[in-house]
Amino acid sequence: MTSPDALVRVATARGVTTLTLDSPHNRNALSTPLMTQLLAGLADAVADDAVRAIVLDHTGPVFCSGADLKETAAAYASGTVPAGMLGDVLVAVRECPKPVVAKVAGPARAGGLGLIAAADLAVCAQEATFAFTEVRIGVIPAVISATVLPRLGQRAAAELYLTGDTFDGRRAAEIGLVTAAVPADELDAAVERYCASLVKGAPGALAGAKELLRRPAGPDLPAEISELAALSTGYFLSDEGREGVMAFREKRPAAWVPAED
Repeated sequence: MTSPDALVRVATARGVTTLTLDSPHNRNALSTPLMTQLLAGLADAVADDAVRAIVLDHTGPVFCSGADLKETAAAYASGTVPAGMLGDVLVAVRECPKPVVAKVAGPARAGGLGLIAAADLAVCAQEATFAFTEVRIGVIPAVISATVLPRLGQRAAAELYLTGDTFDGRRAAEIGLVTAAVPADELDAAVERYCASLVKGAPGALAGAKELLRRPAGPDLPAEISELAALSTGYFLSDEGREGVMAFREKRPAAWVPAED
Protein backbone atom coordinates (compact mmCIF):
# COMPACT_ATOMS: atom_id res chain seq x y z
CA MET A 1 0.00 0.00 0.00
CA THR A 2 1.25 3.46 -0.87
CA SER A 3 2.19 5.62 2.13
CA PRO A 4 -0.17 8.56 2.83
CA ASP A 5 2.76 10.97 2.61
CA ALA A 6 4.17 9.49 -0.59
CA LEU A 7 5.17 11.82 -3.42
CA VAL A 8 4.74 9.03 -5.97
CA ARG A 9 1.54 6.98 -5.87
CA VAL A 10 1.59 3.40 -7.15
CA ALA A 11 -1.34 1.41 -8.55
CA THR A 12 -1.40 -1.74 -10.68
CA ALA A 13 -4.27 -3.15 -12.74
CA ARG A 14 -4.39 -5.56 -15.69
CA GLY A 15 -0.66 -5.64 -16.18
CA VAL A 16 -0.12 -1.88 -16.02
CA THR A 17 1.55 -0.08 -13.11
CA THR A 18 0.76 3.63 -12.86
CA LEU A 19 3.30 5.81 -11.07
CA THR A 20 1.62 9.10 -10.26
CA LEU A 21 3.67 12.15 -9.35
CA ASP A 22 1.77 13.50 -6.36
CA SER A 23 3.51 16.66 -5.18
CA PRO A 24 1.12 19.35 -6.44
CA HIS A 25 2.21 21.87 -3.79
CA ASN A 26 5.41 22.45 -5.77
CA ARG A 27 4.03 21.51 -9.20
CA ASN A 28 5.52 18.02 -9.05
CA ALA A 29 9.04 19.41 -9.02
CA LEU A 30 11.87 16.89 -9.23
CA SER A 31 12.95 16.98 -5.60
CA THR A 32 15.31 14.38 -4.18
CA PRO A 33 12.50 12.61 -2.25
CA LEU A 34 10.25 12.49 -5.31
CA MET A 35 13.02 11.16 -7.55
CA THR A 36 14.02 8.60 -4.94
CA GLN A 37 10.45 7.32 -4.74
CA LEU A 38 10.09 7.33 -8.52
CA LEU A 39 13.24 5.22 -8.90
CA ALA A 40 11.92 2.78 -6.28
CA GLY A 41 8.55 2.55 -8.03
CA LEU A 42 10.20 1.85 -11.37
CA ALA A 43 12.43 -0.83 -9.84
CA ASP A 44 9.46 -2.55 -8.18
CA ALA A 45 7.48 -2.50 -11.45
CA VAL A 46 10.41 -4.00 -13.36
CA ALA A 47 10.81 -6.75 -10.76
CA ASP A 48 7.10 -7.69 -10.88
CA ASP A 49 6.52 -10.25 -13.67
CA ALA A 50 2.81 -9.39 -13.69
CA VAL A 51 3.58 -5.81 -14.76
CA ARG A 52 3.81 -5.42 -18.53
CA ALA A 53 3.79 -1.64 -18.96
CA ILE A 54 4.28 1.47 -16.84
CA VAL A 55 2.41 4.78 -17.00
CA LEU A 56 3.84 8.02 -15.62
CA ASP A 57 0.89 10.15 -14.50
CA HIS A 58 0.45 13.20 -12.26
CA THR A 59 -1.94 14.86 -9.86
CA GLY A 60 -2.68 18.59 -9.97
CA PRO A 61 -2.69 20.80 -13.05
CA VAL A 62 1.08 20.52 -13.77
CA PHE A 63 2.82 17.38 -15.02
CA CYS A 64 6.27 18.45 -13.80
CA SER A 65 7.88 21.86 -13.33
CA GLY A 66 11.45 20.55 -13.54
CA ALA A 67 14.10 20.81 -10.84
CA ASP A 68 13.03 21.72 -7.32
CA LEU A 69 14.61 25.19 -7.23
CA LYS A 70 13.84 25.68 -3.52
CA GLU A 71 15.82 22.55 -2.71
CA THR A 72 18.53 23.63 -5.15
CA ALA A 73 18.91 27.05 -3.51
CA ALA A 74 19.18 25.44 -0.07
CA ALA A 75 21.90 23.12 -1.34
CA TYR A 76 24.21 25.89 -2.60
CA ALA A 77 25.95 26.09 0.75
CA SER A 78 27.20 22.52 0.36
CA GLY A 79 28.55 23.16 -3.13
CA THR A 80 26.33 20.49 -4.71
CA VAL A 81 22.89 20.52 -6.26
CA PRO A 82 20.29 17.71 -6.39
CA ALA A 83 19.80 18.04 -10.16
CA GLY A 84 22.49 15.42 -10.67
CA MET A 85 20.06 12.71 -9.55
CA LEU A 86 17.85 13.46 -12.53
CA GLY A 87 20.31 11.54 -14.68
CA ASP A 88 19.60 8.38 -12.70
CA VAL A 89 15.87 8.84 -13.25
CA LEU A 90 16.24 9.39 -17.00
CA VAL A 91 18.43 6.30 -17.35
CA ALA A 92 15.95 4.20 -15.36
CA VAL A 93 13.04 5.28 -17.54
CA ARG A 94 14.89 5.10 -20.86
CA GLU A 95 16.48 1.71 -20.19
CA CYS A 96 13.47 0.17 -18.44
CA PRO A 97 12.85 -3.22 -20.11
CA LYS A 98 9.11 -2.59 -19.97
CA PRO A 99 7.34 0.04 -22.09
CA VAL A 100 6.86 3.37 -20.33
CA VAL A 101 4.04 5.75 -21.29
CA ALA A 102 3.98 9.38 -20.12
CA LYS A 103 0.50 10.81 -19.62
CA VAL A 104 0.70 14.60 -19.69
CA ALA A 105 -2.45 16.53 -18.83
CA GLY A 106 -0.78 19.83 -17.99
CA PRO A 107 2.35 21.94 -18.29
CA ALA A 108 5.85 20.50 -18.28
CA ARG A 109 9.03 22.50 -17.96
CA ALA A 110 12.78 21.84 -18.13
CA GLY A 111 13.54 18.51 -16.41
CA GLY A 112 9.94 17.44 -16.85
CA LEU A 113 10.53 17.42 -20.61
CA GLY A 114 13.50 15.11 -20.09
CA LEU A 115 11.21 12.69 -18.28
CA ILE A 116 8.65 12.83 -21.11
CA ALA A 117 11.34 12.28 -23.74
CA ALA A 118 12.75 9.31 -21.83
CA ALA A 119 9.40 7.50 -21.98
CA ASP A 120 8.80 5.21 -24.96
CA LEU A 121 5.41 6.76 -25.66
CA ALA A 122 4.02 10.09 -24.51
CA VAL A 123 0.47 11.35 -24.88
CA CYS A 124 -0.45 14.89 -23.94
CA ALA A 125 -3.48 17.11 -23.89
CA GLN A 126 -3.43 19.55 -26.79
CA GLU A 127 -3.76 22.34 -24.23
CA ALA A 128 -0.66 21.27 -22.28
CA THR A 129 2.28 23.63 -22.54
CA PHE A 130 6.00 22.97 -22.65
CA ALA A 131 9.19 25.03 -22.41
CA PHE A 132 12.92 24.58 -22.01
CA THR A 133 13.27 27.43 -19.54
CA GLU A 134 16.84 26.73 -18.39
CA VAL A 135 18.57 29.63 -20.19
CA ARG A 136 16.20 32.08 -18.55
CA ILE A 137 17.58 31.21 -15.12
CA GLY A 138 21.19 31.09 -16.27
CA VAL A 139 21.64 27.34 -16.75
CA ILE A 140 21.42 24.92 -19.69
CA PRO A 141 19.34 21.78 -20.39
CA ALA A 142 22.40 19.56 -20.13
CA VAL A 143 21.28 16.29 -18.51
CA ILE A 144 17.91 16.12 -20.27
CA SER A 145 19.61 16.52 -23.66
CA ALA A 146 20.49 12.81 -23.50
CA THR A 147 16.81 11.93 -23.92
CA VAL A 148 15.43 15.07 -25.56
CA LEU A 149 17.77 15.66 -28.48
CA PRO A 150 17.28 12.21 -30.07
CA ARG A 151 13.55 13.07 -30.27
CA LEU A 152 13.90 16.50 -31.90
CA GLY A 153 15.12 17.85 -35.21
CA GLN A 154 18.07 20.23 -34.98
CA ARG A 155 16.13 23.35 -35.99
CA ALA A 156 13.37 22.78 -33.44
CA ALA A 157 15.90 21.98 -30.72
CA ALA A 158 17.89 25.16 -31.41
CA GLU A 159 14.78 27.34 -31.42
CA LEU A 160 13.33 25.96 -28.21
CA TYR A 161 16.59 25.59 -26.25
CA LEU A 162 17.78 29.10 -27.08
CA THR A 163 14.53 31.06 -26.77
CA GLY A 164 12.96 29.26 -23.82
CA ASP A 165 9.61 30.01 -25.46
CA THR A 166 6.45 28.14 -24.57
CA PHE A 167 4.80 25.77 -27.05
CA ASP A 168 1.62 23.70 -26.94
CA GLY A 169 0.78 20.03 -27.24
CA ARG A 170 0.20 20.17 -30.98
CA ARG A 171 3.70 21.55 -31.55
CA ALA A 172 5.14 18.96 -29.15
CA ALA A 173 3.65 16.22 -31.33
CA GLU A 174 4.84 17.86 -34.57
CA ILE A 175 8.46 17.96 -33.41
CA GLY A 176 8.46 14.47 -31.89
CA LEU A 177 8.63 15.34 -28.21
CA VAL A 178 5.37 13.45 -27.67
CA THR A 179 3.74 10.61 -29.58
CA ALA A 180 0.30 12.20 -29.78
CA ALA A 181 -1.64 15.25 -28.62
CA VAL A 182 -5.35 14.80 -28.03
CA PRO A 183 -8.20 16.87 -26.58
CA ALA A 184 -8.03 16.87 -22.79
CA ASP A 185 -11.24 14.87 -22.41
CA GLU A 186 -9.80 12.10 -24.61
CA LEU A 187 -6.46 11.76 -22.81
CA ASP A 188 -7.46 8.90 -20.49
CA ALA A 189 -8.90 6.88 -23.36
CA ALA A 190 -5.85 7.44 -25.55
CA VAL A 191 -3.46 6.20 -22.86
CA GLU A 192 -5.70 3.22 -22.15
CA ARG A 193 -5.65 2.28 -25.85
CA TYR A 194 -1.88 2.31 -25.92
CA CYS A 195 -1.69 0.22 -22.75
CA ALA A 196 -4.21 -2.28 -24.11
CA SER A 197 -1.93 -2.75 -27.11
CA LEU A 198 1.28 -2.93 -25.09
CA VAL A 199 0.12 -5.74 -22.79
CA LYS A 200 -0.46 -7.94 -25.86
CA GLY A 201 3.27 -7.99 -26.53
CA ALA A 202 5.46 -10.75 -25.11
CA PRO A 203 7.57 -9.42 -22.22
CA GLY A 204 10.86 -10.64 -23.64
CA ALA A 205 10.01 -9.40 -27.11
CA LEU A 206 9.04 -5.96 -25.81
CA ALA A 207 12.36 -5.69 -23.99
CA GLY A 208 14.18 -6.82 -27.13
CA ALA A 209 12.28 -4.34 -29.30
CA LYS A 210 13.30 -1.54 -26.92
CA GLU A 211 16.94 -2.58 -27.33
CA LEU A 212 16.53 -2.43 -31.12
CA LEU A 213 15.17 1.10 -30.85
CA ARG A 214 18.28 2.15 -28.93
CA ARG A 215 20.65 0.37 -31.31
CA PRO A 216 22.87 2.67 -33.38
CA ALA A 217 23.11 1.96 -37.10
CA GLY A 218 26.26 0.02 -37.96
CA PRO A 219 28.69 1.11 -40.69
CA ASP A 220 28.80 -2.38 -42.26
CA LEU A 221 25.28 -3.17 -43.54
CA PRO A 222 25.84 -6.84 -44.51
CA ALA A 223 27.41 -7.59 -41.12
CA GLU A 224 24.58 -5.78 -39.35
CA ILE A 225 21.93 -7.69 -41.31
CA SER A 226 23.66 -10.97 -40.48
CA GLU A 227 23.74 -10.11 -36.78
CA LEU A 228 20.10 -9.04 -36.79
CA ALA A 229 19.06 -12.20 -38.67
CA ALA A 230 20.68 -14.31 -35.96
CA LEU A 231 18.90 -12.23 -33.32
CA SER A 232 15.56 -12.73 -35.08
CA THR A 233 16.11 -16.50 -35.31
CA GLY A 234 16.81 -16.64 -31.59
CA TYR A 235 13.49 -14.96 -30.82
CA PHE A 236 11.55 -17.30 -33.14
CA LEU A 237 13.11 -20.29 -31.38
CA SER A 238 12.47 -18.92 -27.88
CA ASP A 239 9.62 -20.13 -25.68
CA GLU A 240 7.80 -16.84 -26.27
CA GLY A 241 8.30 -17.08 -30.01
CA ARG A 242 6.99 -20.62 -30.18
CA GLU A 243 3.97 -19.73 -28.02
CA GLY A 244 3.23 -16.63 -30.09
CA VAL A 245 3.29 -18.51 -33.37
CA MET A 246 1.07 -21.29 -31.98
CA ALA A 247 -1.40 -18.78 -30.51
CA PHE A 248 -1.63 -16.99 -33.86
CA ARG A 249 -2.24 -20.25 -35.71
CA GLU A 250 -4.83 -21.35 -33.14
CA LYS A 251 -6.54 -17.93 -33.18
CA ARG A 252 -6.31 -17.48 -29.41
CA PRO A 253 -4.64 -14.94 -27.12
CA ALA A 254 -1.03 -15.75 -26.28
CA ALA A 255 -0.31 -16.98 -22.75
CA TRP A 256 1.16 -13.65 -21.68
CA VAL A 257 -1.90 -11.53 -22.47
CA PRO A 258 -3.62 -10.55 -19.18
CA ALA A 259 -7.06 -12.07 -18.68
CA GLU A 260 -10.07 -9.81 -18.91
CA ASP A 261 -11.54 -8.77 -15.54
